[in-house]
Amino acid sequence: MPSIDVKKRRIDSKIVYYGPGQSGKTENLKHIHGHLDAEHRGRLVSLPTKADPSLHIDVLPVRFGKIIGFHTTFHLCSGPGQALALNTRKLLLRDADGIVFVADSRASRREANIDSLQELRENLEEYGLQLAPIPHVIQYNKRDLADCVSVGELRAELNLHGVPDFAASTATGQGVLETLRAVVRSVGSDLERRL
Repeated sequence: MPSIDVKKRRIDSKIVYYGPGQSGKTENLKHIHGHLDAEHRGRLVSLPTKADPSLHIDVLPVRFGKIIGFHTTFHLCSGPGQALALNTRKLLLRDADGIVFVADSRASRREANIDSLQELRENLEEYGLQLAPIPHVIQYNKRDLADCVSVGELRAELNLHGVPDFAASTATGQGVLETLRAVVRSVGSDLERRL
């Protein structure tokens, strides 16, 4: 649920980058930070988790204008994918307005992608939510590597709701900003509909 300040005409919205460990969630935020003009983004901040200070939550605020006359900031968040950080990932989903599921395209990570997507659905259910109505997109990352599963196979396994999806590589930048634009559009449309 977005935070709305009517007096200041401001909306703060949260978009969570979710996926298995090492799929490229933080790399997405780093690429976005490095390629957006300073007027459209804030500082990329890495915060240690309570469970393990060596694991971090990354947050990057981005701004793309107004929604229904309100200045809107989208707070992009990514959390650790390690098994012991389940509670951190679950907490990140609380009040999320949008989700980017970042899948790892390598054949060796197929099962990890499926497990992570199932975990996402279960974590949302604990908040009484379903994935389908939440604005979300899917990114098939690491397309620059040799041992990739085809996008068609990944789509069949992971894109259960027919949402926008993107072939990407955080190493080259392919698809990263396109993914961001799609999720911001989807979240923005949802906010306009609800407000």
